[in-house]
Amino acid sequence: MDMESLMAQAAELQNKVAVAQENLAKTVVKGIAANGACIVDMTGKYDLVNIVICPDVLSYDADTVAKIVADAYRDAKQKADELIDRVMGEATAGVQLPM
Repeated sequence: MDMESLMAQAAELQNKVAVAQENLAKTVVKGIAANGACIVDMTGKYDLVNIVICPDVLSYDADTVAKIVADAYRDAKQKADELIDRVMGEATAGVQLPM
């Protein structure tokens, strides 16, 4: 593989990754805990967009509320991780790295 071809392939990959990152920043996943009593919205770039807590949850003690919010956050993060893996995998699919 010549250097010009390699540079073109690198530029193409860079463009695909940039587009994928832009899409991740615009895509929102929902983390849900306690049967929907807490919902965390997060982008594919891990930016927290919104948290919704059912008023009934606020009657619990602080530790329980914190656990429910943390569970929803972890669910959102797991979904964001899966989204990132899928989107970035698609962006880099078919790219042959030189040996």
